[in-house]
Amino acid sequence: MARRRRRLRRPRGTTEILAASAVALAVLVWLTRAAEAAARAAARNWPVLAVLAGTVALGAAAWWVRRRATDRARAGRLATMRLSLTGIDALSDQNFEFALRDLLIRDGWSARQVGRQGDQAADVIGQHPALGRIVLQAKHTRVGAKVGSQVMYQVKGTAGPAHGADIAVVVTNGSFTRDAKAWGDKHHVHWVDRDRLRQWAEHGFPLHDLLRLTARTPRRRLGRPAA
Repeated sequence: MARRRRRLRRPRGTTEILAASAVALAVLVWLTRAAEAAARAAARNWPVLAVLAGTVALGAAAWWVRRRATDRARAGRLATMRLSLTGIDALSDQNFEFALRDLLIRDGWSARQVGRQGDQAADVIGQHPALGRIVLQAKHTRVGAKVGSQVMYQVKGTAGPAHGADIAVVVTNGSFTRDAKAWGDKHHVHWVDRDRLRQWAEHGFPLHDLLRLTARTPRRRLGRPAA
């Protein structure tokens, strides 16, 4: 059986009220004396405290400056990032996902790589203030291999319900079957094949321009039934 919590009750009777008042007064006196002692100690040691405070402030300022410089340098590198298709073909499956993440960041998205076993057809998830949430499913293949419709079905089924996405995209360094592209176009699952990947990675076209994405308007997410 759960133990009942004890509740403090108000003092009853003159004796209890006087006792409670005496305790409160003693605590108040102790706090006052402690504050006075702390103030006297600070007055005696103010040079040391001033130096300590200044050191902490300078350290915080230096950390902030270094952090800003690092962020600017990284943003500059990403802004000029170009990836060749030959280099992309040589990547591992996981490094292909990291490359797609970096390309999204270059284009102004905040993005993270999430691909792992049981990822529910999402390898990279990005967020854009105007365009909403995007899910990328990466398919790193041998050159000439084709991605079929089954991948489109999986992404359509999980992008909205599992990941809250507004935009779903399948990206491959290969190509798509005709049925896969037609099904994706009909059901709002975007696709990026080798030709589009070249424009995105090598030529520097932002993905949202390449796919002609427009600013988000209030609407239901992918895969969610209308209210």
